[in-house]
This record gives sequence, structure tokens and C-alpha cells, in this order.
Amino acid sequence: MPRFLIIISIIYIVLAIYGFQGFKTIFKNIWLQWGYALLFLAALANLIIRVLAYTPGDGVRGQIANAAGIFMAFIFLALVFTVLLLLEDIVRLFVFAYNKMSNPSGSMTQFFPSRREFISKIALGVAALPFGAVLYGMFKGKYNYKVLKYELEFADLPEAFDGYQITQISDVHSGSFDNRDKVAYGIDLINKQQSDVILFTGDMVNDKAVEMEPWADLFSTLDAKDGKFSVLGNHDYGDYTSWPSDDDKKKNLQDLKDLQKDMGFDLLLDTHHYLEKDGQRIALLGVENWGRGGFKKAGDLEKAKAGISKDDFKILMSHDPSHWEDVVIHDDYHFHLTLSGHTHGMQFGVEIPGWIKWSPVKWRYKYWAGVYEELNQFINVNRGFGFIGYPGRVGIWPEITVITLKKKGLT
Repeated sequence: MPRFLIIISIIYIVLAIYGFQGFKTIFKNIWLQWGYALLFLAALANLIIRVLAYTPGDGVRGQIANAAGIFMAFIFLALVFTVLLLLEDIVRLFVFAYNKMSNPSGSMTQFFPSRREFISKIALGVAALPFGAVLYGMFKGKYNYKVLKYELEFADLPEAFDGYQITQISDVHSGSFDNRDKVAYGIDLINKQQSDVILFTGDMVNDKAVEMEPWADLFSTLDAKDGKFSVLGNHDYGDYTSWPSDDDKKKNLQDLKDLQKDMGFDLLLDTHHYLEKDGQRIALLGVENWGRGGFKKAGDLEKAKAGISKDDFKILMSHDPSHWEDVVIHDDYHFHLTLSGHTHGMQFGVEIPGWIKWSPVKWRYKYWAGVYEELNQFINVNRGFGFIGYPGRVGIWPEITVITLKKKGLT
């Protein structure tokens, strides 16, 4: 058994046993008590069995994802429950010490207060919140598609493109999908926006091109009058799984490129395309993945912009928002709008429009979800259409972005 799994199992069992003491305070029925214990053990056993049965390099990251998600829900329950019970036990210990000092001849049982049932109930109630949220995210949240609409104004937007509508999707991670009807609903929702162009900003798969094959017919139905364009994300290169040879890895990447073409996507690999309307045009550029912090830096912005003018209105597709922060906004070509993804908003957080927008991923990425403006340039970081790792979403829902371009000052 992997060492990390042994360590996690030991910690998990300790937390479960400690929480069991509080559970016994609330529920006197022995069947309920054993039910609690057996559920915790079943979640751990399920994860261990899945991990031991997993074959590295098979390209199916979702094989153990559900087991890990359920285990995560139980560990959150045990952790929160234990922490709150531990706080009560610290208070009980101080009460005992005070009573003992007040009457040294008294017995330990006489002065050590018993665990209070209402405290245990509160602790269990609080612990149930993250437990329920994690399970909800797995079974409902991961397909809870949201259409987010923005209007962005530009002084130098060609007049013909005033009102031009873009739909952006990102981070499909098709290898994680497990519900065809839900994915089909998401595809239909994209088409219902009736945008002028559809732009996909990378991570079509988790590891291998074959993951997309069962879903290719659905994504082939995506339609926009000016076409649909795509770039590669860090997962699309197959860097996170094992390959029999370098040739196999190269073939996989070519297979994915061919599959995207078959689905009707024009894949922009460090190149550009002009979108034309009423004799005017805007430049659409796409780069290969460029990421900070150990991620592949394959993107070549200089190559992508070769052949376009500084005066062109420019939209850039670049998977990782760190590229925008580190390179793009400082480039002398002035990229009016950059479209990225990659962060997923960590698939976990709290968002209440106009009040709060928070996810732990903000500690790694300054620009992690939504629209930002720097140096008179915009970026939209899409929260992702799919999911990976944790097989769900809590608070950060799968996103379909609709951006309408507006010419500033035009009535």
C-alpha cells in the first residue's frame, strides 16, 4: 500500500474514533453508533480498494475520483467534528483542574465534567455542513452550469463589431465526465446563446485523446456563424501519465489535434485568424500552453502575432492566466482581451455577486475567475466546463461565458 495512503488512513481512523465519542453522547442506540463507525470504515475501504486496483498510466484519472470524493466528505466531517469536540474537552480539562484544586481530596470522576450533549449536537451539525456540501458538489454541483454574461467596452473596437458576441468555454476534462445527459444539456446551453463565435481555451482531456471520443459527437454540434476556435491546455499534451514511448505520446497529441479538427474546431497553435464583418476585422490569436510554476511553457506569443498589426483589435486565447500577468499585458502590441481558464476556481469557494468572491486558489493565482482589467487590457478567466481531481464543484460552478463587445461612445 502506498505510504501516503497509510498515513492518511491512520489520521482518518484517529479522527473517526475521537468523533465517535461525541456521536455516542448524542445517540444512545447502539445500531446508530455502529452505523457511524461502519460508514467511516466503508469510505476508507472503498478508497483503498480503488487505489490498489488502479493501474498507473491508463489515462483514466476518474477511476478513483468518486471514491476519493466520498472519502473527502467523511474526512471533513470527522475533522470538523473532532476540532469542535477537542475545544470542549479543553474547557472540560480546565474545569476539572479548577475543581481539583478547590477540593484536592475529591475523585477524578467527581470533578471531571461529562461531555455535554448539546455541544456534541452543535459540533455534529456544523460538521455536517462541509460533509453535505462535498457530496452535493459530487452529485449535483459538477453539472450545475451557469451562463455568465459580460459587456466590455473598447474605444478602438471596429464599429462593425459593436454588439459582437463571444461564447467562451474552457477546461472540458472529458475524461472525468460520467453523465451524458448532463453534458448534452451543457452543450445545448452553449448553443442557445447563439453567439457569433465559440472559443475554447484548452484542456479538452485529462491525459489522452481517447477520453474525448465518447463525447465528440456532442461537441461536434456546437455551432456559431463565425466558427469555433481552440487552443491547447497543459493537460492536452499528455504530460501527466505514462507512455510506452515518446512516439506514443506524440501520436496521442496528434490524435487530439485531429479529433478537434473533426469536431469542427480550428486549433490555433501560436498563430492567428482574422474575424471579418462588414469589411472590418479583428485579430484572434491563440498560443500553446504557457504557465508559471512548473507548467509547460510552449506558447510563443511572438510567433502568434507575426503578420498582424499593432493597430489591430486583438483577442488572445491563452490557457493559463499567469501568461497574461507575466507576459501579455506588458507586450507592446496591446492585447485588448485575453481569454483563459486553467484554475477551475479550484472547484471550491464562495461566490455571492456584489458581496463576496473567494476560493483558496486566489493564494496561487491573482487572476483566478471572472473579468479583470490591467493597463487598459481585459482578461476573462473561465471557471471551466468540466472537473478533475475532486469529482465535483462546491460554490464555483461550471461556467459558460458570454462576452459582448461594445464600442465605447457609440450610441
